Amino acid sequence: MSFEFQIIARQGGARAGLLKTPHYQVQTPAFMPVGTQGTVKAMSPEELKELGYELILANAYHLYLRPGSRLIAQLGGLHKFINWERAILTDSGGFQVYSLAELRKITDEGVEFRSHIDGSKHFFSPEKVMEIQQELGADLIMPLDDCPPYPADESRLRESVRRTVRWAEGSKKAKTGSDQMLFAIVQGGVNLQLRKDCFDQLYQIGFSGYAL
Repeated sequence: MSFEFQIIARQGGARAGLLKTPHYQVQTPAFMPVGTQGTVKAMSPEELKELGYELILANAYHLYLRPGSRLIAQLGGLHKFINWERAILTDSGGFQVYSLAELRKITDEGVEFRSHIDGSKHFFSPEKVMEIQQELGADLIMPLDDCPPYPADESRLRESVRRTVRWAEGSKKAKTGSDQMLFAIVQGGVNLQLRKDCFDQLYQIGFSGYAL
């Protein structure tokens, strides 16, 4: 396996660790600068390295729309495309889809939405989101999740948990290869019991990590 997580120090409830990925060893806890479209605004990769960053975040939704995950794959993957040899995490685009409330429709099968760029119609299923992130080649990848608004009533939160767990399971089945770590996303809003229930269900499925 290309991945390994090792705890190297503890103090009270805190811990420090090392996360080994195919591209780089990340010291945890780690802060990820946001490079939504593959670049951290106003910063070069060299400057990020000089500041000591080992992991950056990019967004599957935005990269899928422009320039396209398939094109990035043809050019050697996201690391090569953005000249970043250290670790990358790609978000699934679940929050971006949520933020396009006027442009999307959610079902148990996935999300139909219109591009904020040109209005073209697209459909994200758990399987499609895995396909996109595997084309991008990030080290850490996330499943499609149902991100509810705040505030939301309990029935909407329960629907979000149910759908998020269903999509996470579909994402795990669709993932191929061992060169990417798939983290599950815990939903449930600010309802602590629902968040615990969501985590318990995701833990039973089994993932490399969990986004709280």
